[in-house]
Amino acid sequence: MSRKIIVIGAGASGLMAAAAAASRGASVDIFEKNEKAGKKIYITGKGRGNLSNACPTEEFFLKVASNPKFLYSALYDFDQASATRFFEENGCQVKVERGQRVFPVSDHASDITRALTSYLKKHNVRMHLNTEVRKILTEEEMDTGTDSKNKRTGHVTGILLKDGRKIGADAVILCTGGLSYPSTGSNGAGHRMAEKLGLSLVPCAPSLVPLTVKEGWCRELSGLSLKNVEISVFPLHQEEGKKKKKPLFTHFGEMTFLPDGISGPIILTASCYCRFERYPDGFAMHLNLKPALTHEQVSARLAREFTAHKDQPLKNALRPLFPYKLAEVVAKLSGLGENRKVGSVSEEEREGLADLIQDMPLTLTGTRGYNEAIVTRGGIAVKEINPSTMESRKIGGLYCAGEVLDVDAQTGGFNLQIAWSTGHLAGISAAEGGA
Repeated sequence: MSRKIIVIGAGASGLMAAAAAASRGASVDIFEKNEKAGKKIYITGKGRGNLSNACPTEEFFLKVASNPKFLYSALYDFDQASATRFFEENGCQVKVERGQRVFPVSDHASDITRALTSYLKKHNVRMHLNTEVRKILTEEEMDTGTDSKNKRTGHVTGILLKDGRKIGADAVILCTGGLSYPSTGSNGAGHRMAEKLGLSLVPCAPSLVPLTVKEGWCRELSGLSLKNVEISVFPLHQEEGKKKKKPLFTHFGEMTFLPDGISGPIILTASCYCRFERYPDGFAMHLNLKPALTHEQVSARLAREFTAHKDQPLKNALRPLFPYKLAEVVAKLSGLGENRKVGSVSEEEREGLADLIQDMPLTLTGTRGYNEAIVTRGGIAVKEINPSTMESRKIGGLYCAGEVLDVDAQTGGFNLQIAWSTGHLAGISAAEGGA
């Protein structure tokens, strides 16, 4: 007889887990509290659906910020090529863009969900929408092992729904996501279910999220985007007194100023590594506006502009180098006086200005929260999950996949691929009865 599998959550990992379990002949039911499946998938990649990244698999792990080694089995079992093949075979043709990011050819994230739900329908998977799961049911299990890490305290028997119904199952796959984008239904319910079963949780925090800053001048640049800049981030306490250590994070690319902070691809990626729970004082960020030039080249460029605009105020002389609003801010931060005539600027002062252009300091004070976070950092501790099967080491028959786990990565399709890979492994393992 086929095994009866219940999947809690019809997001990316849940849909893939259900597809994988059904492909092995399991009888699968998905329970989703939202009115439709894949609600968060619809907003990925700004609605275009950045479903994976086609970089070499070895490089993929370098993009994972939390617990990359945990993903070895899952990713090698169902890698980027496997995911791409699945979607193309189910009607979602894909293309590869800058940064090896994989998108649907149509530029519609809805095609990703459609490919998954179409596959599930063909394999007789039952989808229960607007149906909330309250609890995972278990029966106590006697400990027969000697390895404390693998001692089990129970085995899954099914689930309890909000309306009081109990549904039996041989295995349950928990795929409820994290806390990011609560408008899509993410509220940490899966974490609470896991905690009630005795699983350990790593404290959660927003990740891939805009950052707030201390400096008021950022407000003057609100809406301005900068390309080809470089940032370096250090824990703030490293800035005080001692010589700076190696940066916590360095990246080159595009950023955007907000009324109370900064965003853009390099800032979202930086947020993966800015762990304010560890460093409550915040982080120092150094912004290089001209990373492609040496200090000498920046100084020489300033000298040429100052000669050509010797009777102009400093902010005007900087306009050939920067957008107008940024030229004003750089002039103000230089301390030379934004309306000072550049003909009176000394060589030493010009050198100081060159230093500022390649090292503008910012103080990162926090994030803009889960409402704007693409993913959640933290979740179910991976030390309690068997990486070869995605089964809980404590609760037999309980499998976990996707964002509910303490695994997160940089922007660029990596997090959705993690959902596909962990979901696929969990589904296969649950259908075959685990290890």
